[in-house]
Amino acid sequence: MHEAPSTEDLAAQVEGFAFRLLGSAVAMMDLATIRIGKDLGLYDALTEQGPTTSDALAGLCAVDERYAREWLEQQAVTGILEVDDVDAAARERRYSLPDAHAAVLVDRTSPAYLGALGNVTDMTLVTGALVDSFRDGSGVPWAQYGDAARTMQSELNRPGYLTALAQEWLPAMPDIEQRLRSGGPARVADVACGTGWSSIAFALAYPDVVVDGIDADDASIADARRNAAEAGVGDRVHFEVRDAVEPGLSEGAYDLVAAFECVHDLSQPVETLRAMRRLARDDGFVLVADNAVEEAFAAPGSEIDRLMYASSVLVCLPTGRAHAHSAETGAVMRPSTFQAYAHAAGFTKVAVADVPHPFWRFYRPS
Repeated sequence: MHEAPSTEDLAAQVEGFAFRLLGSAVAMMDLATIRIGKDLGLYDALTEQGPTTSDALAGLCAVDERYAREWLEQQAVTGILEVDDVDAAARERRYSLPDAHAAVLVDRTSPAYLGALGNVTDMTLVTGALVDSFRDGSGVPWAQYGDAARTMQSELNRPGYLTALAQEWLPAMPDIEQRLRSGGPARVADVACGTGWSSIAFALAYPDVVVDGIDADDASIADARRNAAEAGVGDRVHFEVRDAVEPGLSEGAYDLVAAFECVHDLSQPVETLRAMRRLARDDGFVLVADNAVEEAFAAPGSEIDRLMYASSVLVCLPTGRAHAHSAETGAVMRPSTFQAYAHAAGFTKVAVADVPHPFWRFYRPS
C-alpha cells in the first residue's frame, strides 16, 4: 500500500505533471510547424539560400510574407532556426537553419532524418474513429490514416534501408550476405514491403538479386512501383498488391524472405510467418526485423517503450483489429511473443542477430 504524499509533495507532483503536459503540448505544436515548413519547402529554401529575411523566403516559396514572418519568428523562439540580429526590424531579420538541424529536417538521405515526423499531427484526423473503436472494439483500416501517415513511415524508414541494410545489417549476418553476393540470381521476397524502399535497397546493393515485394495496401504499392522506377531498379524489383497468406506465390523459391517492421501490425502473424517459411528454399533464410521493446512490461517504461505503446494505441492495434480474426498484437511485440508466433508457424528455433539498431530487433527463425 502506497503512503499518501505530504501536502507539499503532492503540490510539487501536481506542478511537475502539469509542466510535463505543457511541454508535450509545445512539442506537438513544434511538430505541426515543422510539418508546415516541410510541406511548403521553407527549410529547403533556407538551406539553399543561407540567412534569409521573411520577404525573401516568401518570394522563394510563393507564400504570404506575414505568415512567413510569424513562422520564422516561432522557429527561432523554439530554437530550430538561428537569427542574425534579434534587434533588427522584423522584416530585416535574417534567419538560418543550422547544419545539424538541416541533417534532421532537410536531408532525406541522412540516417538522422526525422523531418517527416511533422506528419504525426495528422493522427488527429482519425481520433474520432479511434474513439469509436475503443467503444465498439472494432479497428481503423490503415488506408483511413491517409497519405500523410504513409509518407511519414516511408520517409522515416528510407534512409535506414538505403544507408544501413547492405552496409551494416546484412554484413552482421555473413551467411545471408554471402548468399546475396554469390553472383547467382538470388531471389528475395519482401513481405509487407510498404512503399518499397527495403526492396529497392536490396536491388541497389546486390546487382544479381531479384526482389518480389508484396503489400496489401494499394497506395503503398503504387508508391513502391514509382520509387523503383525512379531508382533505376524497376527491371529487378517487382511489386504486387497481395497478402503473403494468399496462395499463388512461388513456394520454396526464395533465398531470403524478409519482413521489416510489420509482423506486429499483421492481423495474422502466425499465418504470415508460416507462409514465409513455405516461400523460402530448403537452404534459404527468413529474416524479421521488428520493434526492440523491453523483454517484459515495466512502468514507468523506457523511451522506446513509451514510443511503441503510443504508436500501438494510435495506429498498430487499431489497424490490426480492422481485419477479422486479428491476433491483436500491437506495436509492443516482446521477444517471447514473437518466439511463440514463430514456433506456432513451424519454426523450431529463433535466433536474434547481433545487429545494432536503436529501434529494431533482428530475428532469424529457422
